[in-house]
Amino acid sequence: MSSIQTTSEGIPVIVLKEGSKQSRGKDAQKNNINAAKIIAEIISSSLGPRGMDKMLVDSIGDITITNDGATILKEIDVQHPAAKMMVEVAKATDSEVGDGTTPAVVIAGALLEKAEGLIDNDIHPVIIADGYKKAAKKAIIFLEEIAKKVDISDKQTFEKVARTSMLTKLVAIEAADLAKIVVDAVISVMEEKDGGYKVNIGNVKVEKKTGGSISDSQLINGIVLDKEVVNNNMPKKIQNAKIALISAPLEIEKTEFEAKINISTPNQIKSFMEEENLILKEMVEKIKKIGANVVLCQKGIDDIVQHYLAKAGILGVRRIKESDMTKLSKATSGRIVGNIDDLTEKDLGQAQNVEEKQIEDDNWTYVEGCKNPKAVTFLVRGGSQRVVDEVERAIHDALMVVKDVIERPFFVAGGGSPEAFLATKLRVWAQSLSGREQLAVEKFAEALESIPISLARNSGMNPIDAITQLRAKQSAGEKYTGVDAVNGIIGDIEKIDVLEPIKVKEQVIKSATETANMILRIDNVVAVSKSSASAQMPNQPPGMY
Repeated sequence: MSSIQTTSEGIPVIVLKEGSKQSRGKDAQKNNINAAKIIAEIISSSLGPRGMDKMLVDSIGDITITNDGATILKEIDVQHPAAKMMVEVAKATDSEVGDGTTPAVVIAGALLEKAEGLIDNDIHPVIIADGYKKAAKKAIIFLEEIAKKVDISDKQTFEKVARTSMLTKLVAIEAADLAKIVVDAVISVMEEKDGGYKVNIGNVKVEKKTGGSISDSQLINGIVLDKEVVNNNMPKKIQNAKIALISAPLEIEKTEFEAKINISTPNQIKSFMEEENLILKEMVEKIKKIGANVVLCQKGIDDIVQHYLAKAGILGVRRIKESDMTKLSKATSGRIVGNIDDLTEKDLGQAQNVEEKQIEDDNWTYVEGCKNPKAVTFLVRGGSQRVVDEVERAIHDALMVVKDVIERPFFVAGGGSPEAFLATKLRVWAQSLSGREQLAVEKFAEALESIPISLARNSGMNPIDAITQLRAKQSAGEKYTGVDAVNGIIGDIEKIDVLEPIKVKEQVIKSATETANMILRIDNVVAVSKSSASAQMPNQPPGMY
């Protein structure tokens, strides 16, 4: 479109910069809706336990193989502005609840697709958006009718929730074993707060290493450091470790300002070096004196200090990341000290075993057997780098869903049964509404059914037969009926232990509705071209048009 616009009287006015593009009204809406629908289509085939994976190759040839919605959308470089908003919905859902990214995008796409038909029938997009908003609010209320409470001591249910999130991933075969480890990890780092429980997933450190198989993955009640013991003469294993956590360098620090020392005789050099040696030796003496037999240092450790530590039989590791130091402090109950003079026996952390172990070609330091660790390590193994990366993504989702169900202890059955239940309820409720909002609520119900339809399609079932059967059973009051994708039938999903946190379902509905409404309310897209020097008129200050 030209940058020259005309007023209603036909007077030409230059408003937009040369080269700007503009689409308005139904054209703009159609364009945005189509872009969003394409994103939803790309994602929908990866939904559920029978969903397919995507291979993503970036500009430098790095390959990612995944069916994790958020990862797919992060990796594909989306250009269209409306499509970018669909990527945002996935990111927001992922950071908030960690799972449900694929359903959120699929539902948002379906809401827009259904709205398209209403817009063609001259229903105003704002009326559709308001109807969607009301339907989403009502859906979340209806959701509580099928939610079941879970007790904090019910590890079995937590494991079922973790397993459900992993059944859709590459790790499906090992899901049951990994779910146990995930639940143990989350329970060990959860804290009681304000009458409920809070979990900081950051306290579960996930370390990944190729080699072995997925079933070799393990939980370490402590921290694994991807660092080796600093000196070969040091012991490689210390039992009943008393750990000094030091954030300052164990070396003589250089002064902030430039300093010169005038030395005129060889003896002065000797005494100067002896003095340095003495300072470094004293550092080790202080560590030894308070009974520490392991030193974990955030900064460097001088060669002379290494020598004295080795002589004293103390194991040392240097250049540990600050985030790992914090985790070590939580795991061993030790205090991080910034100055060696402040180090006391009370500051020492405890662990049953600190040991350097060889994993494949690398030597890593394990701090294991911490008494009551508030930080733990999940060591992920797998046959290749791609496998390990995908296992890590599955573990992240599983940790998040267990966190969700601990923080808000309610769950619903999976397999598209909550969406089918809500669709049935919303259709009945829509009858009580008047006018065009009723149509919007009915379309919202249809959009929710895109989840069971996609699940049925991905598992090789006939989607039309499946949804007809599902609606019939839901209308008859069988509210836990959904798509059993593994067996390719419509059945009771609760009986096959496919459970999801209510928090995830609520977030999916909210995120999808908000994104769809935002895209619906856009009626004008102005794309400004990049400015060029030639577009600048002579003797005109920059930015003036």
